[in-house]
Amino acid sequence: MLKVDTKAPPINLNSTNGSTYTLKDSIGKYAVLYFYPKDDTPGCTIETNDFNKLLPKFIKLNCDVFGISKDNLKSHHKF
Repeated sequence: MLKVDTKAPPINLNSTNGSTYTLKDSIGKYAVLYFYPKDDTPGCTIETNDFNKLLPKFIKLNCDVFGISKDNLKSHHKF
């Protein structure tokens, strides 16, 4: 876990929309990166659904939200 006021390391993530996301894409915004163990598991589905329900509020706050797991993009699309 990063300490408060610590600069985040460079991050490059493949997205389900076919693009690559980097933290630089969120300059001037807030970014929430939440990590979960596996697609299509009960707890992870609940967590992701909760973020999706709150997404309009995050957008109003100028905040990007990304869920990250070790699964591949094909699994993410299905999820």
